[in-house]
This record gives sequence, C-alpha cells and structure tokens, in this order.
Amino acid sequence: MLVLEEQRYIQEDLERLEQAIADRVRVEPKHIRDRLNRDHEVAQLLDQIQSQSKTLLDIYKDENGSRAQEIQQIGTSDPFAEFYKQVEDVRAHHARYPNEQAENSEQRYRSRRPEDFDMPSIVDSIFSGEEAYGRFFDLNSSYDAYLNLPNVKRFNYLHYLEIFDHFTPGQGGLKRADKMTDQYFTYVGGLADYLESFMRRTRPLEDVDKTISAFDDDFDVQWQKDEVEGWQNDTPANGSANNLSTPDAVWCEDCEKEFKNDNVYKSHLTGRKHIKAAEQKRARQSESAGDSAGTVTVLAKRLKERAIAQREHRVKRLASAMSTERSDTRVNVERKQGMTERERQQELDNLFNSTEEQRQPTAGGEDDDDEDDDDKIYNPLKLPPGWDGKPIPYWLYRLHGLGVELACEICGNYVYMGRRAFDKHFNEARHIYGLKCLGIANTALFRDITGIEEALKLWEKIQKNERKTKGDEGSVVQMEDGEGNVMPEKVYYDLQKQGLL
Repeated sequence: MLVLEEQRYIQEDLERLEQAIADRVRVEPKHIRDRLNRDHEVAQLLDQIQSQSKTLLDIYKDENGSRAQEIQQIGTSDPFAEFYKQVEDVRAHHARYPNEQAENSEQRYRSRRPEDFDMPSIVDSIFSGEEAYGRFFDLNSSYDAYLNLPNVKRFNYLHYLEIFDHFTPGQGGLKRADKMTDQYFTYVGGLADYLESFMRRTRPLEDVDKTISAFDDDFDVQWQKDEVEGWQNDTPANGSANNLSTPDAVWCEDCEKEFKNDNVYKSHLTGRKHIKAAEQKRARQSESAGDSAGTVTVLAKRLKERAIAQREHRVKRLASAMSTERSDTRVNVERKQGMTERERQQELDNLFNSTEEQRQPTAGGEDDDDEDDDDKIYNPLKLPPGWDGKPIPYWLYRLHGLGVELACEICGNYVYMGRRAFDKHFNEARHIYGLKCLGIANTALFRDITGIEEALKLWEKIQKNERKTKGDEGSVVQMEDGEGNVMPEKVYYDLQKQGLL
C-alpha cells in the first residue's frame, strides 16, 4: 500500500472509531452486564485509536523519506498516468486473488445487534459466578490462603471481609515476625493482584495504572519518612529500647518486650520464656558472627519488609477505593447464608434469564408500550425490594418475619420490621441512648426489654442488690469465740460489747 493511501485509510479508520464510540455512549444500558460490555468495548476502541494515532504520527514524521518521495513523484509526473497505474495494480491484485472477500468498513465497528446476543460477550468470560458481573468480591481463594497461614486467628468468611485489609496485630493482623515468611508474602501479593484485577475488569474506562502508580508514590513517601504503620525502623519490634510507654519501663532485648518497672523485669529474667529467647538470640548472633555478609543480610531483610509493606498498603488503598463493592459483598454473603444450594442456583438462573429477556427485541410498533409495562413492577403484597430492585420472594419475606411489627418503647415507640432487625437494634445507638436517658448505665443486662417501666424496675432491683451486697460485706469475715462458736464479725463485736462472751 502506498504511503498516502495508508495515511488516508488510517484517518478514515479514526473517524469510524470515534463514531463507534459515540454510538455506544449515546445508549445507556439498564443491566450491569450490558453496561460493562459497553465500557469494555469503548476501552478496546480507545486502545485502537491510540495504536492508529501512533502509526499516523510515524507516517507524518517520515523518517525514511518515503512520504516526501511519493508526494514529489505525484507533483512532477502526470497525475492521470499515476492514477491509472495504481488502478492497474489494483486490477492485477484482484485478478491474482479472485476469491478474496472485500472488507465492509461500515460494519467493522458496529454495535452488537439483537441476533448477536447468543454469542458470548466480553464480560461472560472475565467474571466468576460469585462476582455477579463485578458487583461483589470473590475472596474465597484468598480466605483459604489466609487460613493456611501460621499463627492466624480463625475467622469465618463474613468476618474476613471486614478485616482482610487490617494488617496491624491489634486489628486482626499478624505480628511482624510472622509476616516475614514466603507464605505470607505470596498471600498478600495474591490479594493485591486480585483487587487490582477486579478494578481493571469493573472500571475499564479508568486509568488504573495511574491509580496504582499514585498508591505506590504515596507509599514511597511514607517509607522514606518511616511513617508506614507497623513497619517503622526504630520500633521496639526491631530490638530498640526507644519509644517506651513510661519512664520507668524496661526493655528486654532478648524477648523484645517491654516491662513496667525494674522489679518486674528482674523477676522475668528467671522465666523459661526469657531463657529460651536468650538462647535463640545467642544462636543467631553466633551464626551471623561467622557470616561476612551480615550487613547484606540486614539490607535484604529490610528490602523484603518493604516489599511486604508495599503490598499491604496497596491492598488498603484498593479496598478503600472499592468500599461500595466491599459492603455489597458482605450483604450478599450474609443473605446467601440463609439460602440453600438449590435456592442459590435458582437465583443465578433467574438472573441470567432476566438478562436475556431484557435483550429480546420487540416486534411491531409496541416497543414503547412494552417498555412502560416493564417499568411498572407488580407488587400487591407491598414486599420490600431486593438487591435487583424487584420485590423479594414471598417465602423469603415469611422466613425472615418481615411482616411482624415489633415496637420498642425505650426507642420512642420506634417500630422494627422483622425479628432480625428487632434483635439487632439492642446494640445500636438509638436503644443505648434511650437507656442512658433513663439513667441506666449497664446496658448489657437490659437485652429484650422494651418497656420503660420494666427497665426502671429492673434497674432499681439491681441497685438494691448492689447496696445489699455492700452492706453484707461485714458478714463475710467469720469470728470464733472461746467455745468454738462461729459467727459473723459484726455479731461477735456486738456480743463482746454486751459482755456476753
């Protein structure tokens, strides 16, 4: 192909790509599957625009001079002779390949037609059934890898969805020494890769590379300032006695632990744990003493700490950026725990069937009427809507008792729908605030109590028992007279004052 013809072809292709993007953006799909398909198709078209534009810029640069030579040849020779020469070349090509089919440029970037819906789309192969076209996380494999880590607390999957981005020991994470294993490095790396992949699949039109790069730049700044939580270079976990809680505190180098004062520290020195830790430290020192590359080992350890900390930071930022999907995942998992396997499969089949029904084209001029009828949801029983905006099944409504109204007088006669919401509200701020307004401090003993009068009677009884317990403290001490009679201390002194002993 001639250079100028290739240039014209690329410019025409760019115009068709822009028109194809405009045609797709003009229509806003209702279903999440169609919307994701649209976004992925637009992302592919944008990538093709970048590729074609790069080729066109190379043609305009004309580093080998072929474009300038062709322009000069057209300008100096007879234009018609050059035209007919190219026509002869085209005829000779088709005579040599008579069965070659010509490409229809008009149909190259067309949108999917109704008859193409039977073919698999882009999102059908990039999401699992648990992810439901990018609405929920599928962290089952990461959860299994987490359970296989040494020295971890055993949580269920629902609780894991709350703490999978918490890496400090006080919030469900591991200690710093337990993180320096290849197994943990693989786990946190796989978790970060999954969240990054999920963001790329659900947000194809966003510049995810730029977002990840911003996360890494933020981490580099924090690492240089030594502000990464749990990975500071001068923390007591590194064997330093700095940053002790009190001036009287004493730091044990062998156990890497802080003690309140010197007496506690001295009594600790004779314990088995301290002796074992001291022996292990001496063994490590003897091994490092014979190693000429001890400094290199320390640097390698710090580099590994940085790699682990960077992946933890990336998991935190990605989970924060997709907080909506995370909360939806927790709700979906909690909802599915009350369903059988058959009901879950039936719900998945209904999801696919409803998607296909929405795509079926309507015949005749009844399109607008049918769309109006579809928008009107038939809900005579006034059932609450589910995750898809449609009324939940009646059996699920009866299963959770959502038709039962339960009122709480302490909450200002607020009505709760269903036993589950009613049981949950005892730990919520509304009920606790109502108890505090009644002067009740210990709210844990007032579960399942909704009446104000009943709560006040119980609180008065509790206080009465506490006062009686304090009054009977004197009767705990037992005294014995000369004859061997045992009596409370108060009775003994009263008899002694009366001279009866």
